[in-house]
Amino acid sequence: MADASSIAYDALKMAVEHVLGKIREGKKLSTEDVLVLYLGTIVGDLKEIRTDIARLDSRIDETNKRIDQTNQRIDEIVRTLSSRIDETNKRIDDLARSLSARIDETNKRIDAVQATLLEIQKLLIELVKTRQQ
Repeated sequence: MADASSIAYDALKMAVEHVLGKIREGKKLSTEDVLVLYLGTIVGDLKEIRTDIARLDSRIDETNKRIDQTNQRIDEIVRTLSSRIDETNKRIDDLARSLSARIDETNKRIDAVQATLLEIQKLLIELVKTRQQ
């Protein structure tokens, strides 16, 4: 069963054809006839608008798909970059730990050298004192 709008459109189409027949015959048009012609043009415009809307809806859907694809690519790039940043941070942390350990070892060696120098200094002082006596 046809829906009401298609039935109304078919009825209006027949009415417009009837009025066009009157125009061809040169008959005078009534106010109703003019109104039918006007409604016919409005319905035609409405069909064009609906077609345009459907076309635009299709283009919007296509654009939304492209946006979704772009978002997926961006998300993948973000994941890749995050992974690379995490790996770089890990390498920096490892390097910092290694350098910290080497600095600590160097500090221990410096402390040992200082202790040795203090011992040498004490021995020299004792040696100088014993020679002066």
